[in-house]
Amino acid sequence: MISSLLGHSLDKPFAPLVRKININPNIFTVFGFAVTAAAGAAISQNLRLGGALILAGGFLDMLDGIAARTNGRVTDFGAFLDSVLDRYSDAFLFLGAAWYLREDLTGVVLSTGTLVGAFLISYSRARAEGLGKECKSGLMERPERILLLALGALTGWLLPVLWAMFFLTHITVIQRLYHVWSLMSKGGGSGQA
Repeated sequence: MISSLLGHSLDKPFAPLVRKININPNIFTVFGFAVTAAAGAAISQNLRLGGALILAGGFLDMLDGIAARTNGRVTDFGAFLDSVLDRYSDAFLFLGAAWYLREDLTGVVLSTGTLVGAFLISYSRARAEGLGKECKSGLMERPERILLLALGALTGWLLPVLWAMFFLTHITVIQRLYHVWSLMSKGGGSGQA
């Protein structure tokens, strides 16, 4: 949702910065992943530090795409690397939240259940694109998850935020299922697994 609203509108304000730095965008990707992995470790011990690191990692994750587009370094491998490391980042963050809430079974279930939803959101898009269908619809894409998890950590309202994220991630999967079914119904897709 945020991605579709903003599009590439942040490219222009950050273009001077990424031109000045002018490093391979994959370095931003790997460094952003390292910061987000540190956020996952930090959130398990210190919510506010974890929340700040989540935002820092998210900023770096945003810069990799801006750097690639601005400096003419967009590659298929860069997109693939970014997607794979984003899944690892999601795992570190939600497992860190589960560890922080380890004495609260509800919190552990919400955190791991949200992680499952996040993975299914990503998988549904990849599978649809593998079948030749675009699938970017839904309420809870990665930018929304990152911002909400950071908000929950920074405010200390991690459990209420996880309740919302749990439901919204799975609603997003259902939205994507419906979207692809609708496209295939109109386009004559087989609908078989």
